[in-house]
Amino acid sequence: MFTYTKTSPDKTTFIFSVKIPQTDIAPRYEAAMKSLSADTKVEGFRKGKAPADLVNKKLRQEKIYDELIRKLLPDIYEHIIKTEKLEPAISPKVELKKALEKEDWLIEFTVALKPHVTIPEYKKIVTEVKSGYKKEAIWVPGKDEKAEDSEEQLKKREKLVNDILEAILKKTTLELSSLIIEQELNARLSRLVDDVRKIGLSMDDYLKSKNLTHDSIKQQFENEIRQTYILEFLLSEIADKEKIIIEKEEIEKLISGIKDPATREDAQKNTYFYATLLRKQKVIDYLVDL
Repeated sequence: MFTYTKTSPDKTTFIFSVKIPQTDIAPRYEAAMKSLSADTKVEGFRKGKAPADLVNKKLRQEKIYDELIRKLLPDIYEHIIKTEKLEPAISPKVELKKALEKEDWLIEFTVALKPHVTIPEYKKIVTEVKSGYKKEAIWVPGKDEKAEDSEEQLKKREKLVNDILEAILKKTTLELSSLIIEQELNARLSRLVDDVRKIGLSMDDYLKSKNLTHDSIKQQFENEIRQTYILEFLLSEIADKEKIIIEKEEIEKLISGIKDPATREDAQKNTYFYATLLRKQKVIDYLVDL
């Protein structure tokens, strides 16, 4: 039976170091070989009927171990998650630290939990932000509906929204797993590398043209990732506290208003995404109208 130890580099990340004794690996190795032998053709025998020793010679050992790992690791991970009563936010990071023949294995699972947000007294903050505005500068729905005033009104509202969110975000804290940051950062960097290659530049030339370094672009991306998650979970938390929901009719109205047929069809397949967008907008409207 495997054993494990647990460490926690931050409040929403757990690292499980698992030791699997060779006595457990051996029978699983045999099971993996038997599973693969059913689809292995050995000359002179029907598929799946060749002796084990001949199948073993035919199969590459790496393939057997791949099959073993494919079935073993999910079982271990599921056991740990149930035992520790965790609710992971994303798939774990898995590293084979040691997997030598006839020796105990060492495996490491890094697990990221759902980010935890702590929000301030947002109603008080909204009042404070609005108190800094002149009365006539605050956007009011239905006021000044003349065409020449509409653009100015939209600018006023946009500034008020930005000021409110910025003030609330300054006093909001988020516990975000280092694994989530790592995965998001790697994805962004990978996309950037692809985009830079498409325009025929090297990363070094691109960064130089932007007066950036590899470290500074990573830091910039990490800051953006944190801000994105803070805003996401802030709005979600406020929506939950204020019981802000999206009705089915609201989603249907939004989707029916999309003129392009292809875009509308795609929206119908992704109603959850649009419901999330609508909910965020409702929260913002709620804050502005406080």
